[in-house]
Amino acid sequence: PLVEGAAGMRRKVTGIQHGGRCLHAARCAQTAAAPAAQPRIKKFQVYRWDPDTPGDKPRMQTYDIDLNTCGPMVLDALIKIKNEIDSTLTFRRSCREGICGSCAMNINGGNTLACLNKIDTNTSKPTKIYPLPHMYVVKDLVPDMSNFYAQYKSIEPYLKKKDEADEGKEQYLQSVQDRQKLDGLYECILCACCSTSCPSYWWNGDKYLGPAVLMQAYRWMIDSRDDFTEERLSKLQDPFSLYRCHTIMNCTKTCPKGLNPGKAIAEIKKMMATYKEKKAATA
Repeated sequence: PLVEGAAGMRRKVTGIQHGGRCLHAARCAQTAAAPAAQPRIKKFQVYRWDPDTPGDKPRMQTYDIDLNTCGPMVLDALIKIKNEIDSTLTFRRSCREGICGSCAMNINGGNTLACLNKIDTNTSKPTKIYPLPHMYVVKDLVPDMSNFYAQYKSIEPYLKKKDEADEGKEQYLQSVQDRQKLDGLYECILCACCSTSCPSYWWNGDKYLGPAVLMQAYRWMIDSRDDFTEERLSKLQDPFSLYRCHTIMNCTKTCPKGLNPGKAIAEIKKMMATYKEKKAATA
């Protein structure tokens, strides 16, 4: 009986192995029979200009990308172009999740973040990519952000206290209601999509602070922990810093984070009216 049992076990094991080989062969046959995916070729027209090349003029260069082998976002396509087709293509990118603001550019006529902008899968229409409009270009898709950052620095975007005796000794607390006033303001990532979509900023970018910087100025004006609200307002009294805003609202429409710079600027104007009335009454 023991011998017969062992023989039976050998027959069962042999049957299992044979069945496994048949299943593996069937799967291989199915895989081999599956047709190869048809390539989906999408054209990307990218702005190119290299200041280090004598005589080089701005131009649009076309690249063909198979969407079957590319990620879903425009930034994926740009990285694929740089890695596999043309290593000279220059652009900024970092986080790939809409947090750093590095990959801000103009895609199909609108300012947005390349990492959040999905590729239009309609292969009959090319995707057109430019640097942010009305900015000096460093190279290809890289704009010069020097003026933008200088304007941001000018508003002193940090907490300021008149009595610094307790600085560093304890937290500056605020109520839940005061904290909620900062929602929709602190999330700004300074990508400059809004400012570079604003015609007023195009015309007076050297004197008008622009939507992004003004929204951050407002963020500190209404912070209950800050003691310099009036001083911040006084800096914006000239005809250009604030009042070049004509409520065109391109800024709010284009913001990739869904913020509302136009509303923040309107709130500053209301605060400015009250500030001027108060100043006139005490004069």
